[in-house]
Amino acid sequence: MGKHLIFTLVSLSGPMHYARHMFDQIPHPNIFTWDTMIRGYAESYDPSPALHIYQQLRASSVEPDTHTYPFLLKAIAKLMVVREGERVHCTALKDGFESLVFVQNALVHLYGACGRAESALQVFDKMSDKNLVAWNSVINGYALNSKPHETLTLYRKMCSEGVKPDGFTLVSLLTACAELGALALGRRAHVYMMKLGFDKNLHASNALLVLYAKCGNIREARKVFDGLEEKSVVSWTSLIVGLALNGFGEEALELFREMEMRKLVPSEITFVGVLYACSHCGMVDEGFDYFDRMKKEFRIVPKIEHYGCMVDLLGRAGLVKQAYQYIREMPMQPNAVIWRTLLGACTIHGNLTIGEVARDKLRKLEPKHCGDYVLLSNLYASERRWSDVHNVRTNMLKEGVRKVPGHSLVELGNRIHEFVMGDKSHPQTDAIYAMLLEMTRLLRLEGYAPHTSNVLADIEEEEKETALSYHSEKIAIAFVLINTPGGTPIRIVKNLRVCADCHLAIKLLSKVFEREIVVRDRSRFHHFRDGACSCKDYW
Repeated sequence: MGKHLIFTLVSLSGPMHYARHMFDQIPHPNIFTWDTMIRGYAESYDPSPALHIYQQLRASSVEPDTHTYPFLLKAIAKLMVVREGERVHCTALKDGFESLVFVQNALVHLYGACGRAESALQVFDKMSDKNLVAWNSVINGYALNSKPHETLTLYRKMCSEGVKPDGFTLVSLLTACAELGALALGRRAHVYMMKLGFDKNLHASNALLVLYAKCGNIREARKVFDGLEEKSVVSWTSLIVGLALNGFGEEALELFREMEMRKLVPSEITFVGVLYACSHCGMVDEGFDYFDRMKKEFRIVPKIEHYGCMVDLLGRAGLVKQAYQYIREMPMQPNAVIWRTLLGACTIHGNLTIGEVARDKLRKLEPKHCGDYVLLSNLYASERRWSDVHNVRTNMLKEGVRKVPGHSLVELGNRIHEFVMGDKSHPQTDAIYAMLLEMTRLLRLEGYAPHTSNVLADIEEEEKETALSYHSEKIAIAFVLINTPGGTPIRIVKNLRVCADCHLAIKLLSKVFEREIVVRDRSRFHHFRDGACSCKDYW
């Protein structure tokens, strides 16, 4: 038994290669020793050998016990090999261990980490003993997989059942609030964090920083950052990306320089934020300088995301031909995101020839992505090529591709309200549409003329103007205007890129109604104030 004990101490504290060496010397390892080996690998930087150990265990005459599967499933969750996890799940079921709480917790965590939130919930619902670990795993599974509504629903259910959240729960809650733009709910979570002392937890504080940045409240994000006793590279990176997203590119680069002065080593994600800042501020030369420094000074091998930022940098600056040439000279195969970025630049700057090349590439890579059809349709519409617009739409129908409907979210009265174009489902519809008419009247007094060039139909100009008036973000603004006192900021989250007409209209609305209007669209933030936008009409 002495060799087993020495091995256990080594495997839990020393390098795994030494533990493996000792393990191989044991002629007949017992189940405790097998479990210790699996656990050691599960908690190491490379958990993959845990699967080989398990296979050896199954081939031996030793039977797994109650500790085998939780450690093994932890390793599989780290590796994110869900098919292997399903096989082990079936084996645990056959062995009679599926009903054990530690196995169930591990299964919920595994499915959540691998993007199978519904499978995680199925296991969770069967649990008779739902402890905090299980709640955190299932809630985090939905938060990680961009299902914020489900995350909040589960959080409320957990609280209603008398289970008190901890720091891990709050990180998932803040992640969901950030995605929905639910600033008021996020603020309540912040107060709760402070009450329980979780605001000292760096992981939770970083999530809070991201929440404020993603809700367009960069001042609060900066306040959280400045209040951190310990600032990790993740903290610096989160604020750099937040500043860039919110249109404060120069401040983002200044923060990066401060980070360098403190001798912190930026990560590849930090440079995505830096390049993003340059892209959204039109700083082409600076962007290329930082890209070169990333490679030469910090020895970071550029990934597809970095090349995407460079294509975006050139495209947004109107250098569409240079962006196309840059793609052709990339040392790796461009993915659909790269070509879509180029197609978007062609749509904005009116380069039909390169736009059609980009669309042909996208047709091979992702033939059924609705956004590509819409971008090409926009491009044809801007050239008034209505027959081509019609052909694009006909092809969409033939291929069974449906356009993702635009929607806008606003938080009011502890609720998230969702609006779509021409929405008349809200109880306050009559008042909302009366306000829309008033908004249009006041906009015209300010000299507003609808931007109709990209309305995707060959119809009368008056009909186009009507269509533009009922875009989801305008309906959301009308809703907030009739339900909040003057001077209250308006915050909107939109799932698509804000159109040129809405951008122009919202600039003027911020002046007419003397409101700060913050719109988070698919690509960035727009802070509208006094008739101007933080993006300087560059988005």
